[in-house]
Amino acid sequence: MQPLENILKDIHDCKVIENTIPYSDYIPLDLSVDNTHFQNLQLKNAPEFENYIDHYLLEKNAKVAYGGYNETRDLYKRSGIFNDPNIEERNIHLGLDLWIKAGTSVLAALDGTVHSFNYNTGLGDYGPTIILEHALEEHLFYTLYGHLSLDSLKNIAVGDFFAKGQLLATLGEAAVNGDYAPHLHFQIIKNIQEMHGDYPGVCSKKDLDFYLENCPDPNLLLKI
Repeated sequence: MQPLENILKDIHDCKVIENTIPYSDYIPLDLSVDNTHFQNLQLKNAPEFENYIDHYLLEKNAKVAYGGYNETRDLYKRSGIFNDPNIEERNIHLGLDLWIKAGTSVLAALDGTVHSFNYNTGLGDYGPTIILEHALEEHLFYTLYGHLSLDSLKNIAVGDFFAKGQLLATLGEAAVNGDYAPHLHFQIIKNIQEMHGDYPGVCSKKDLDFYLENCPDPNLLLKI
């Protein structure tokens, strides 16, 4: 059986946010522990973080900032969700983040049905989240869309079909999205196990090999 990663590489013209924005208006954004400039800013809250993103996009003459797959970050130190003192810190990001204003359209990456959805509350969590189920060749897999608006969970049901590129949701504000600057967390998941409306988007170093295998690089599909 052909690996899922190879199948994703062969798919083209795939977007997950506002289809009218060309990839030429996207700019990479490094939020890792290796970016000393970002670390030295010590942004204390979501408005300061959003202001940083806005200025970065303006400076780069871009509309979307993206990045974060397999990126070690300090962003999660503020939340107990990622820092249980009894286990290893979870600080390695497993999805691709696309930073743009709240209210921006979120599109289905591929033809699929709604597997599950949930409002994951708590500091640093996903906020409103939708997971789609997809079947390609002999593979069954999933795409997760996190940090959505609350309205995105209205009038949606498990089993609903969404076509590739169809409007799925809109991005949420900091008040509902886990207290982040507005952005989409997009993640591909091979085996979702028994989880519904949620799946780890950040892992510890000791679990990294498992999660990188189970959650391929989303840019294999998006090709930004």
